[in-house]
Amino acid sequence: MNLSQDPAAAATAAATDWGPFGRPIFDDPKARALSRVGVVDVGSNSVRLVVFDGAARSPAYFYNEKIMCALGAGLSESGRLNPEGRARALSALRRFQHLAKGMGLPPLSAVATAAVRDAEDGPEFCEEVLRETGLRIHVIDGREEARLSAQGVLLGWPGAYGLVCDIGGSSMELAEIQENSVGRRVTSPLGPLKLRDIKGGRKGRKDYIRTVMEQLKSEMGTQRDRLFLVGGSWRAIARIDMHRRGYPLKVLHEYRMSASDVRETARYIEKRDLNKLRDACGISSTRMALVPYAIDVLTRLIHTFKPKDIAVSSYGIREGLLYEQMPQRLRARDPLVEASRFAEMKDARVPGFGKTLYDFVHPLFANARHSKRRLVKAACLLHDVSWRAHPDYRAEVCFDNATRANLGGLKHSERVFLGLALLHRYSNKRRGSSFEYLYDLLDEKGQHEAEVLGKAMRFGAMLMVTSNGEIGSLRWQPRKRVLHVDLPDAARPLYGEVAESRLNSLAKALDAEIDLRFVKPAPEAEAEAG
Repeated sequence: MNLSQDPAAAATAAATDWGPFGRPIFDDPKARALSRVGVVDVGSNSVRLVVFDGAARSPAYFYNEKIMCALGAGLSESGRLNPEGRARALSALRRFQHLAKGMGLPPLSAVATAAVRDAEDGPEFCEEVLRETGLRIHVIDGREEARLSAQGVLLGWPGAYGLVCDIGGSSMELAEIQENSVGRRVTSPLGPLKLRDIKGGRKGRKDYIRTVMEQLKSEMGTQRDRLFLVGGSWRAIARIDMHRRGYPLKVLHEYRMSASDVRETARYIEKRDLNKLRDACGISSTRMALVPYAIDVLTRLIHTFKPKDIAVSSYGIREGLLYEQMPQRLRARDPLVEASRFAEMKDARVPGFGKTLYDFVHPLFANARHSKRRLVKAACLLHDVSWRAHPDYRAEVCFDNATRANLGGLKHSERVFLGLALLHRYSNKRRGSSFEYLYDLLDEKGQHEAEVLGKAMRFGAMLMVTSNGEIGSLRWQPRKRVLHVDLPDAARPLYGEVAESRLNSLAKALDAEIDLRFVKPAPEAEAEAG
């Protein structure tokens, strides 16, 4: 049947032919409208512009600039915004508006949090910004700040559940997330800039933190699931934890810590010279000055709520503003798969072949969980996006891109799995790579599965001619250790000595025998094609 002559059949095929991840939607008009969005976050400590670009569900950071203004410094004593910080913030916002116009962006979405909402001259500052720049700042309350931060976490982790904790300069918010929605949420004055003004030294500060934390617990109830940490002070602490542990992958998003890690890092910070530690970890002096206050909050937070594990999120209020503009069907999509699709359409030599390749290699992972199948899908979509790299370095470029790219919904072990699969797409061996020190973030079983996937893609790529051409099928019998390979007879000229060598390499990785057949099309198919 020719689908182009049967609109109903074509519509049915379009709706059912994409498997569990659905049809790509980044080119849909509603998604395309979000392809470049600018947001401004006027915080108590920093003022930042972020311009999101690319696949709307998993956006890349087209532009990202932060100015440390410390608007909230001294607010507890004076009741007003820090004058120097106010001048710096106005200058930064003037620059951000000019940049946005130069980029041709739609109107910026701007929000201000604790410092501006608490300061008596906050309304005056917003009026000045509007008058001087044309930028309208929306001052949000603490509960709304908590909601937006939680939505930022949901952008990176669809279906996540647990407690989101966002710490700014002048406040700390908590929000619970479950079933892709935000539940209870509260705000508190536990921001480091405010804690500096608490009387009684460190003992007085710790007593104050404990009292406030007990109040938060009474409002939020038991929260013993995952704790998501949002905010610059938490990320600074995570950097220090990485440094203390000698952790090899310097990617903060999805970095995991345990309660004992946090307690050990608190002791580590107490015993170290902060200036030396700042230099060693690459933390700004302004941010480092807040770390001793933030670590006291974090240790009490963990002691109070006793989360089962802790994950650092690079996504927060700014990403929450983008999430706010997404239709629900876009929110439900897998950010990793959507970003990988976008990369394929933008950079691959044969856009669209990733789906064909996924269908080809899928039988090797037929019994895998969804969490593994999404990695397989992403690898197939990304298998050819680094083809411009020099052949001698292509395998390592692929690994580097996968492990360090701004991709949501990836644990560090999953980054290494994806990186190793793409490395093996271009190389039989992984030993001797300059990234070998990262391999142990993935267990041996995972490393072997990544090798099998990479070698299957390496073989399948030899059959790549068009985006939707028939390249054959695999069938894997693990108990008999037999790999059945059915290739269309028309592909016989493609099965040269290099393709044969790659198939043998795949079979060796599987410890399998090969059953290779060239299959002629059925007479009905030949007649229909004619």
